[in-house]
Amino acid sequence: MGRMYAGILGPLAFTMIVARSLLGGGGVETTLFLAIACLFVFAGIGYVVGQIADGIVFQAVKVKFDEEMRSREEAQLEAS
Repeated sequence: MGRMYAGILGPLAFTMIVARSLLGGGGVETTLFLAIACLFVFAGIGYVVGQIADGIVFQAVKVKFDEEMRSREEAQLEAS
């Protein structure tokens, strides 16, 4: 999930900086430098946030799965 978030947030930041520059009339070199810097910064942030979210989702699913397996095993033992 981290790569997916990085792939969304990085280009989004790049696009927003370029759009802001087009509307505000910034210089090309400054705009591209800032846009590329924001691309990498926000891609990094997106990767970290995505990895954290992936871990949280994995842990939640694992807990639910373990609970369900325990309850089924107990039901089988009671039925025997």
